Amino acid sequence: MADDVKPAATSDGAVATQDHGQHTAQPAGKTPAPPGTLVIFGAHGDLTKRLLTPSLYNLTGAGLLDPDFKVIGVDRVDADDAAWRKELSDTMQEFTKDPHAEFYTPKINEEWWGSLSNRMSYFKADFTDVEQLKALGEKIGDGNAVFYLAVAARFFATVAENLSKAGLTRAPEGKYRRLVVEKPFGADLDSSKKLNAQLLSVLDESQIYRIDHFLGKETVQNILASRFSNITVEPLWNRFYIDHVEITAAETVGVEQRGAFYEPTGALRDMVPNHLFQLLAMVAMEPPSSFSAEAVRSAKEALYESIRPCTKDDAVRGQYTAGRVHDRDVTGYRQSNGVAPTSNTETYVALRLHIDNWRWSGVPFYLRTGKCMTDRLTEVVVQFKRAPISIFRDEPVDELPPNQLILNIQPEQGMTMRLNAKIPGAAMDLAPVEMKFRYEDAFNLTPNVGYETLIYDCLIGDATLFQRADNIDAAWAVVDPVLKAWEADPSGPELYEAGSAGPAGADRLLAADGRAWAPLVNRTPDKVG
Repeated sequence: MADDVKPAATSDGAVATQDHGQHTAQPAGKTPAPPGTLVIFGAHGDLTKRLLTPSLYNLTGAGLLDPDFKVIGVDRVDADDAAWRKELSDTMQEFTKDPHAEFYTPKINEEWWGSLSNRMSYFKADFTDVEQLKALGEKIGDGNAVFYLAVAARFFATVAENLSKAGLTRAPEGKYRRLVVEKPFGADLDSSKKLNAQLLSVLDESQIYRIDHFLGKETVQNILASRFSNITVEPLWNRFYIDHVEITAAETVGVEQRGAFYEPTGALRDMVPNHLFQLLAMVAMEPPSSFSAEAVRSAKEALYESIRPCTKDDAVRGQYTAGRVHDRDVTGYRQSNGVAPTSNTETYVALRLHIDNWRWSGVPFYLRTGKCMTDRLTEVVVQFKRAPISIFRDEPVDELPPNQLILNIQPEQGMTMRLNAKIPGAAMDLAPVEMKFRYEDAFNLTPNVGYETLIYDCLIGDATLFQRADNIDAAWAVVDPVLKAWEADPSGPELYEAGSAGPAGADRLLAADGRAWAPLVNRTPDKVG
């Protein structure tokens, strides 16, 4: 990806500058992406309104979209250019009212929004109708084009095949045609292989950009930066010094109005082979030979192939019941709209993974994710081994807490190092202390949703932060045995009260190894989410 970039603009259009020891936050790239057309299937959808449009707005403000760049929204709903632009504009204005929204800015810069919205047009079409897609092709012309599938996963193959039949996936000489696919990438190993085969029957792998918005987060990308740019980290990053690793993605929200979607999906399919495995890869992969797309993705693939397939004994599933999360009452999962009253869909999952390679042999990786939990928290806790012996009187080594490096993903963003230090005074008494790096302290940050870098990279053809077909299939291969075991087990998930840290079985999973989960503590005042 590009570096050496110009200063980012603030929400009112001014350029951010260094201040009080802070560094200027940088946008996704240095030069504008080449001219082309972004075609969004699902123009009226939530993804388009909440994430894609704010990202394009930020890229416009950063000067990273060519003057000839344009956006075409495609949907089956009757609308015209003005109506679609107004719909998006109204949503953008809503972002100025909630400081805790996924994208927040005190005011919309009218120059930026005007520049973007004037390049947005609407095209009514049914993606199952090849003739209508051919008409779309006339609107696109013979330039570059990216087709973004902001539609339900069951339509991915259909859209790709019909785009091919309409001749839209064949790039004119010197141009490109690309397809962006959102998660979920299949529902298990077999469906993942089938989807990849369908896509690759009409597209080349180099044309397919499988997006995972977790990889657009600065804090996730910073894991690689911290590991491979700091000599103090890498020598300790192995089985000789690390006891275990915990990866947590806890939410305080429930399924809300998404019960019909969540029922056939569950926590494992929704979060583990994509989001959590991306964090796992960043933490555990070997150093790639370079930061090129193929080198990074090949390093991830080598890691995934070394992970032992997970068994039922290494997995715990849970489902939340009625309870209280912070200051609100929560309805139990089975009482939610769109959910079967006898549902066995898990809303929580914990896994113990084993990596059979030279670096990580014997180091367990514990993953957990769930809804309606104690706090909203995404983090990686790297726990080091205890000191082999204590030289301090009256300080037994087993009473000194081990060192931890915590990679804070959200809502806190940065890193925390937990060490032991001497308490001031005559006695040699020790206590745990923390050293913290926080993005907001070191950098002047601008509002973003995490898609900015990913969209820009797709436009310039940098696939480093996107997944290859073999990456997807290898991740599913790890968790597929658990899915099959659960499907054959009528006992269902263990129940846990909303607002708790999850089912007791997850605690027993670590207790069997003489370990315990790090507390679910969000130290940053934040919205319920």
